[in-house]
Amino acid sequence: MKAKEANFLQFLRSSPQFSIPIYQRTYSWTERECWQLWSDIIRAGKSETITAHFVGSIVYVEKSVYQITSPSSLLVIDGQQRLTTVTLLLEALARVLEKHPDQNYEPLDGFSAIKIRSYLLKNPLENGEKRYKLILSQTDKDSLIALVDKAEQPPELSIRINENFGFFENWIQDQDRNLVNLCKGLAKLMVVDIALT
Repeated sequence: MKAKEANFLQFLRSSPQFSIPIYQRTYSWTERECWQLWSDIIRAGKSETITAHFVGSIVYVEKSVYQITSPSSLLVIDGQQRLTTVTLLLEALARVLEKHPDQNYEPLDGFSAIKIRSYLLKNPLENGEKRYKLILSQTDKDSLIALVDKAEQPPELSIRINENFGFFENWIQDQDRNLVNLCKGLAKLMVVDIALT
């Protein structure tokens, strides 16, 4: 087992893909947990004295032997709720940024809509499921992919995925064009990166 501190967004960016095993429970965070994370992010973003905010651990195992030419998906054993929630927040942020009159608007370095999509939500040069940074299980999977692709939701949609995305989209729009603190807070998120061998 290898454990180390990691910046959450850098961790997302550098990993090829996270996959939730079928035996894991479905996404279950409610508005209460989302609001707590949101409040922590905004508080960290506003404070010059807070340099990092820990949100827990991400425990994973590689699906197959890692090869440089064909990076494998990482099977998430613990941390699905945090990964999914931050992904929903990033998708909501990307959509709000896309509506800005300046198409290249970047409230903070690294936080333009295209960079969020290309580095944190998708693997733009891949096809099929490899195209997405996070693959959930069961009905959550189709709903999250539809959100990230800005496509119509499947008939059997995930209520939690869609409701929580809606909460984040509303809260971001309520920032009244001041997205710097949100981006600063996201940039301060830290996890304990635990790789199982």
